[in-house]
Formats: sequence, C-alpha cells, structure tokens
Amino acid sequence: MHSHLHTPYNVNCEEIMTALDECHARGFFYKAVGNCNDIKRQVNKCLAAERFERAKRNRDEARGKRQRIEDIWAREREMERPAVNTGTENAGSAKQ
Repeated sequence: MHSHLHTPYNVNCEEIMTALDECHARGFFYKAVGNCNDIKRQVNKCLAAERFERAKRNRDEARGKRQRIEDIWAREREMERPAVNTGTENAGSAKQ
C-alpha cells in the first residue's frame, strides 16, 4: 500500500492527481495498455518537487534551531567561566 496522495503537503499537485484518478477510473484495460503513464510521470515529478521543497524548508528550520541552541550554549559557557584574576584587583588592596 502507498500513502495517501491527497494531503495538505501536496496541494500544488492536486490537479494532476485528479487527472490521474480520472484516467484510472476509465478502467483496467485503459490503464493496462499504458494510457495513464504520462500522467503518472507528471504526478511523480510534482510530488518529488514538493518533497524536495518540504525537505529544504525542514533543513533550513533545523539549521536555524541548531544555531539558536549553539548561541545559548556559548552564552552559558561564558557565564560558567571563572573570572580571570589579572592582578589589578588586588593591587589596590596590597598598597593599603
């Protein structure tokens, strides 16, 4: 079994998928001799393009989230780092 094609993710391919459904509705023999093959290729091409765009958006979003996490970790490391004693802090108290 294949997944459902008519989903919100594939809205841009709806017209082509409907044409394929109509072609398949003409009957088994019509499909068997290859009359729906061109439409099927168009559906596959459209779905692949939609999947590519969705994957690209997901990757970009994941990169953004990862960058925010990296920034938070960097700030936490800065806060956890002990203060470096440069010697100027005690210089005033040594003169007294």
